[in-house]
Amino acid sequence: MDEKARILQLRDELHQHNFRYYVENAPVISDQEFDFLMHELQDLEAKHPEMFDANSPTQRVGSDLNNEFETVVHSRPMLSLGNTYNREEVADFWQRVSEGLMGAPFQVCCELKFDGLSISLHYEEGRLVRAVTRGDGVQGDDVTANVRTIRSIPLQLPAGADYPKQFEIRGEVLMPWSSFDRLNKEREEAGEPLFANPRNAASGTLKSKNSSTVAQRGLDAYLYYLLGDGIPGDGHYQNLEAAARWGFQVSKNMRLVDSLEGVFEYIDYWDKERRNLPVATDGVVLKVNSLAQQKSLGMTAKSPRWAIAYKFQAEQAETTLRQVVFQVGRTGAVTPVANMDPVQLAGTQVRRATLHNADVMASLDLHVGDRVLVEKGGEIIPKIVGKAESSETGGEAIPFVTNCPVCGSKLVRYEGEAAHYCPNDTGCPPLILGRIEHFISRKAMNINSLGPETVDDYYRQGLIHDAADLYELTEKQLADPLASDNKGVRKILASIEESKQVPFERVLYAIGIRFVGEIAAKTLARYYGSIDKVAEASMESLMQINGIGEVIANSVIQYFANPVNRAFVERLRGYGLQMELGEQQKQARSNKLEGQSIVISGVFQHHSRDEYKALIEQHGGKNVGSISNKTSFVLAGENMGPAKLEKAEKLGIRIMSEDEFLTLLDTQDS
Repeated sequence: MDEKARILQLRDELHQHNFRYYVENAPVISDQEFDFLMHELQDLEAKHPEMFDANSPTQRVGSDLNNEFETVVHSRPMLSLGNTYNREEVADFWQRVSEGLMGAPFQVCCELKFDGLSISLHYEEGRLVRAVTRGDGVQGDDVTANVRTIRSIPLQLPAGADYPKQFEIRGEVLMPWSSFDRLNKEREEAGEPLFANPRNAASGTLKSKNSSTVAQRGLDAYLYYLLGDGIPGDGHYQNLEAAARWGFQVSKNMRLVDSLEGVFEYIDYWDKERRNLPVATDGVVLKVNSLAQQKSLGMTAKSPRWAIAYKFQAEQAETTLRQVVFQVGRTGAVTPVANMDPVQLAGTQVRRATLHNADVMASLDLHVGDRVLVEKGGEIIPKIVGKAESSETGGEAIPFVTNCPVCGSKLVRYEGEAAHYCPNDTGCPPLILGRIEHFISRKAMNINSLGPETVDDYYRQGLIHDAADLYELTEKQLADPLASDNKGVRKILASIEESKQVPFERVLYAIGIRFVGEIAAKTLARYYGSIDKVAEASMESLMQINGIGEVIANSVIQYFANPVNRAFVERLRGYGLQMELGEQQKQARSNKLEGQSIVISGVFQHHSRDEYKALIEQHGGKNVGSISNKTSFVLAGENMGPAKLEKAEKLGIRIMSEDEFLTLLDTQDS
């Protein structure tokens, strides 16, 4: 067999093994054998780049490329379902359906309501061609690159199956409890805010601009609605059975019923049993099974008349409040946490509950010894929702702290913020670690060989006290005397050394001026050109810059008014970090595109997309991801997205070619 034929064979085998492992949960080969086949395919594809296929199993790992999501109009609107929390309204729904069908017999498909993010998957000739989020129901974001990393979603259906030439299948992308717990543990160790629940985590992950991030987080998907001209038959339940045969993960917990009693039996069973599922569910969905009857019942403006969602009540328990402690995160945010007598809730023993912030604490009027109601509606840390009727304590409520519980600094609350913060960036240990981790992050100095645990270790050993100390580390300090090779240490030191070439705008972002994010740092760097001019900028000067408001301007001035911060910047300068724009950036700057919002779409010949984005910003323009009536023009290369082209033409937005754009800037091709 030649190598190209072997590539095709391996792809087919690995697709089948993915299905057996992630959907059927019945693997037929070991992980080691799977990895061996995958490595063989990777090697062969590397030798034959002309065989590239976006749906190859090797592409499941995702990419570090920054994806801008294209807005796509749904071929059929993705309407939301009407919700209810009581059985009477379920009975009313059943009665409305019966009356709408003129008394004709009907069946209802009972399904679990998965707590995730709705997705629409489009297949042609058995291949995944597009994945779109629900968005506003009329249009959503094209997240195909991210969805390809979800292993339970088939990229290529098996040949010979009876699927239509073209079809759409809808479902829910979600994060299993196991992935959610692992992710939040990692975030807690890194001092990052925890995701409140798996749905938020899944939503944030699916909209990540790097598909490699999506691949690492272990998303899953269940499919629950098949649409298209050639789908197998009239029964919704039967169509999903067919989809399962084709390789889609369809819940095995669906049930067809023909009576209201059957519906209530299903609801009662899963209200308890759902706690044993590997994924979060928050209710039950009821759908008339016959597609012809669905069509007959029709839609309201917002939702179908043939379906309804019954939402489970969040489970509550009563316990006694013993203490409120205050935790300091690495951003400086101070979070109150209640310590309580242990109580069983949603299948786990609960001892702690978040109180979020000072406003929430005040609204609850809590006292030590209060009997409180605790709720766990998918939250990783349960929350106190009120006091029990049996609570009889009185007197003064537990106050929110006024000083940092770690370093004693007076807390501050910034305008528009719910949280209180410790302002001691240079002296409070959690904040110091947070600043170092921000400094080394990918969008800042990109010292990618270092991680939060290593930073913590260096800090505990006294090797570093701030980010500037990283540039004084030596192999002798870091070497493990028991290791035969200190390759990892040398990699860390090389990455630190390479960071000295990071451009000034990212250095400005990395030093950690509060409220100065990536975009604000670029704006300041390109307006002033050097760290010295930023440091000397007046309030009046800063406020003249488009995109720099009073909060950011104040923060910049306060940062450079602190001698510790100025000394930190000078140390970085001494180690060779870039403290001004490069000559090429200085020469390229102009205001030719000032005030213009520009969308980039397509494939370009003369420069990469990132290079064009940099050119736009260097000449005063603003890069935007989607087209609106505020868009100045679209910079279009070959294969411009059809949805963007259609929207631009509809709004009368100018389409500018690559050559026209370069002529406009009078920039020489490079």
